[in-house]
Amino acid sequence: MRRDILGGRLAPGRKLKLEGLRSDYGASVSILREVLNRLATEGLVVAEGQRGFEVALVSADNLRELAELRLLLEGRALINSFQNGDVDWEARVIAAHHKLAAMEERMDRGDRSQIDLWKRLDWGFHQALISACGSDALMHLHGGVFDKYLRYQMIALSFRGQIAAAEHRALLDAALKRDHETAASVLKEHLLGGVQHALNSGTI
Repeated sequence: MRRDILGGRLAPGRKLKLEGLRSDYGASVSILREVLNRLATEGLVVAEGQRGFEVALVSADNLRELAELRLLLEGRALINSFQNGDVDWEARVIAAHHKLAAMEERMDRGDRSQIDLWKRLDWGFHQALISACGSDALMHLHGGVFDKYLRYQMIALSFRGQIAAAEHRALLDAALKRDHETAASVLKEHLLGGVQHALNSGTI
């Protein structure tokens, strides 16, 4: 259910009726209530008192806030990761970028059949960049914010083509040079550009 909300299959504002969910997910009502309450603590679902639950709405202000949080957390983690990263970290970053770049090239040619895979590879590259930051708490916080930001991208299907691909390549180059100042600048441009592109889609 969490994956379906993040992927936009359960649309913002959709009422989540227990009987329908039981049929869709093959789970008991008690388990579904537990799941819905857990998703409510993550801000992905809203409890409506006695009326049940609904998928949390989206807004331009919330998207901007998530981008700022990502920039804060990911920017800090990049500095630590660049300082701590060893050859194994470099290998993870290069491999993650290679997979993402191949998918971005396919999408730029018009193949949008694997949107879910594209976003997983995007997540994988950004996670690889900060994976040497040395803080499980920071990684966990970043992961939660990234997921919520990802939800907006999936709803808007906001692929920016060669612009995003070039920014990812610049992040890779900065990582290999341990240039956190350039990485921070590129990351800011990358996130704020993604926000504007999503808003321009007209779906948010």
